[in-house]
Amino acid sequence: MSEFVLQLPGADTAIRRPSVAVAVVMRRERIDNRWQPWRWALADIVPHEESFGAQPRLLLKDEQEERWLHPGFKVELFTDDAEGYYLNVTTPQPCFWVVWRMEEEAALADEPVAVPQTVTLSYHDAGRWLDAQETVEQVAAPRDVVEWVQAFVDAHYVLEAKRRQRPQSFKPLQDRFGNPARVSTDKKFGGGGHG
Repeated sequence: MSEFVLQLPGADTAIRRPSVAVAVVMRRERIDNRWQPWRWALADIVPHEESFGAQPRLLLKDEQEERWLHPGFKVELFTDDAEGYYLNVTTPQPCFWVVWRMEEEAALADEPVAVPQTVTLSYHDAGRWLDAQETVEQVAAPRDVVEWVQAFVDAHYVLEAKRRQRPQSFKPLQDRFGNPARVSTDKKFGGGGHG
């Protein structure tokens, strides 16, 4: 397997971002379920090679599984999402995240195929997609990619110092309309026959 080609921005243009070209491998595997005999899952992320071409293609098909290669994904690093990359590289297992969807109508094969939509290294991106109820799966990032992202984080992310939060007891009380509230310890209601 070839290694990931990690690109850094050049002096030729200000809009070029650090990026890596990848291809996504999706796997359709047989499962023991009478209502749904197959399940799609993310199999791997591999370095993109020119020989892959630009179109998805079937790599393997047998009685137990299918593997599809989806080439041509560019994973870029953005300075305004440095915290998302920081959260990824500081986990025990840094990873790539892939959003994929099933084809609505079969276009690549006789039956609909799972098609990756985007690939990221940002923890924030993955969280937003999960919140939007997209199908998001992850695969471990190789050491060279993790080191590359760590170098980007070191250059662009400043960990904010935690500010001391003022205790709640010192905040002025307000009613539900935002007006100052008054708290009294005088007993206004109740029985007991005292008094």
